[in-house]
Amino acid sequence: MGNSSSMLTQYDIEEVQQHCNDAFSQQEIVSLYQRFCQLDRSGGGFVSAEEFLSVPEFAVNPLSQRLLRMVDGLNFKEFVAFLSAFSPRATLQQKIEFIFKVYDSDGNGKVTFNDMLDVLHDLTGQFISEKQSKQVLTQVLEEAGYTNESLLVLADFVKILGSSGLEMEVEVPVD
Repeated sequence: MGNSSSMLTQYDIEEVQQHCNDAFSQQEIVSLYQRFCQLDRSGGGFVSAEEFLSVPEFAVNPLSQRLLRMVDGLNFKEFVAFLSAFSPRATLQQKIEFIFKVYDSDGNGKVTFNDMLDVLHDLTGQFISEKQSKQVLTQVLEEAGYTNESLLVLADFVKILGSSGLEMEVEVPVD
């Protein structure tokens, strides 16, 4: 499984499936492995940020630079775990953990007002001003019981998003 030119064994498939909490079926894992091998142009068993940018949907994503920090150098098992948050079978907790990692760009386990402002800016570009962004974010935080000075941790994201009916799905083509 370390070398992208090797074939997946049944053991590998089951190990990956367990690692991603059964977010993907065995057939989907095989399809993901084929896609991983296509992305891993160097054949080293890891996908670089540059190789991820070859996926058009990824390259045009307004959060692509944040996501690149999360995906650079992933092996196949990590690649599947990364994508598992988008599976229809992923739990709400898995999805919230993924979103938290997107916001927590420095990986310190805390999300600041400026972290959230950066993501909002990435998503909206020049469509809303800095002042408007700050006002919107301040209002959202206040409605959730927080302030601009709050340092949010994963539990806060769970509290805020836990009852939101959050949906994040990506289609995994199965041949």
